[in-house]
Amino acid sequence: MSKPLLITDCDEVLLHMVSHFRDWVSDAHDTDFDLVGGDFSGALKRRPSGEALKREEVWPLLDGFFQTEMHRQTLVPGAAEALATLGERADIVVLTNLGHQFNEVRATQLLGHGIAHRVVTNQGGKGDPVARLVAEFAPSVTVFIDDLAHHHSSVAKHAPDVFRLHMIAEPMVAVISPPAADAHARIDDWGAAVPWIEARFAGIPL
Repeated sequence: MSKPLLITDCDEVLLHMVSHFRDWVSDAHDTDFDLVGGDFSGALKRRPSGEALKREEVWPLLDGFFQTEMHRQTLVPGAAEALATLGERADIVVLTNLGHQFNEVRATQLLGHGIAHRVVTNQGGKGDPVARLVAEFAPSVTVFIDDLAHHHSSVAKHAPDVFRLHMIAEPMVAVISPPAADAHARIDDWGAAVPWIEARFAGIPL
């Protein structure tokens, strides 16, 4: 009999990222980070001028963070315990939007936090890779978790039978981000998320 499948994002679901990125750009780049409207565009401003960085200047900073600063990232409360519980009955895959060169680094990073599951790196929308994972595992049911609304839209398009849980574990982002329109639910902490996921695994309707 096939098992359930949980496909989960990493940053702001399993590991905190934005708060550590904010501290790093402040310390290392004399740049303030004020996230308004949930978009990195316009959130980064040089000191002391207050000039906003252009979008093409933001991506190199994000790449730089993942190249040298992943050790700063801390575990989201309850994440490791939740995956341990859910992993007793389900297969788990971490689907993370990083360059493929970071695959082993991310897996090692998660292992250091007690999370030992397959890591799939991805670029762009997550609908296609989710559909491929569903085809590979042929699970009894699949639950997808991500903090970004557009990934829920992508999964809704390419793998519509997958249950979609919108989770933003970083409070500074959660407070300014509305629930994803294409998610089935919005739950921002693992303690409340586990029963919802287990209910989907058990076939309990929404």
